[in-house]
Amino acid sequence: MSQYVDPSVIVDTQWLANHLNEPNVRIIEVDISPEPYKNAHIPGAVFWNIFTDLLLPDLKTNLDASAFERLMARSGITNDMTVIAYGSYPGTGAWIFWLLKVFGHENVRVLNGGYQKWKSEGRPLATELSTFDSTDYRAKAADASLRVLDHEVQASIGQGDRVFLDVRTLEEYCGEWFFDQPPKEGELTGHIPGAVHVEHILTLNEDGTFKSFNELKNLYNSKGITPDKEVFPYCAIGGRSGYTWFVLKYLLGYPNVRNYDGSWNEWSRLPDVAIKR
Repeated sequence: MSQYVDPSVIVDTQWLANHLNEPNVRIIEVDISPEPYKNAHIPGAVFWNIFTDLLLPDLKTNLDASAFERLMARSGITNDMTVIAYGSYPGTGAWIFWLLKVFGHENVRVLNGGYQKWKSEGRPLATELSTFDSTDYRAKAADASLRVLDHEVQASIGQGDRVFLDVRTLEEYCGEWFFDQPPKEGELTGHIPGAVHVEHILTLNEDGTFKSFNELKNLYNSKGITPDKEVFPYCAIGGRSGYTWFVLKYLLGYPNVRNYDGSWNEWSRLPDVAIKR
């Protein structure tokens, strides 16, 4: 992993196995349902529900600092703890990395390969719920430099030094799907004009680990996503684009990347915005 620009932001399964019982390490599992967690999870991991813990009812990311503080406190996390994030869905851990960085948490890392690799290696799993004493967590003000808002997205259409990176599935990009299914009445599909399509899952090996530095570099360079441009990744609700922000910024060292966390969930509902199908 030393090939990446900042290899310290990811840990492998052996590192986690060696640090599993350290009191200053907290493991977070993230999923859309608690059932997989209840069936089997990495020992000591606490569960975060994407829909009830991380998103608002309108599917926007909850960026209220007080809500974030309560979530971290409930999870037994202090400001100086090292947080290891993973999920059952590829890229979830890196999205959590982005969220924690938004609120200024210093020590957060992504489990390379996530639950998939941990389980495939026959490492220990737990079924009992992980509970910890509540803490007094204090978040910093949300870091606006990690996000791009809709008005700047609109103003950036057609600017050659900025590129929109659509990391959704091809069906979403082409307008066949709205999120993970065909659109319902009133749902607009397509992509932001000029957006380049590189599905986020192309950055991963079959075992769920990140591809090599050179493979990632070639993947994005071949599509014109180069470090000299400002890159705005987006997806459906900001999770896959948060993951891509992590890959570009920390693994490849792109200097100007901001996550459009409003993503298609917001863009498709704004009045009078341009949509390409």
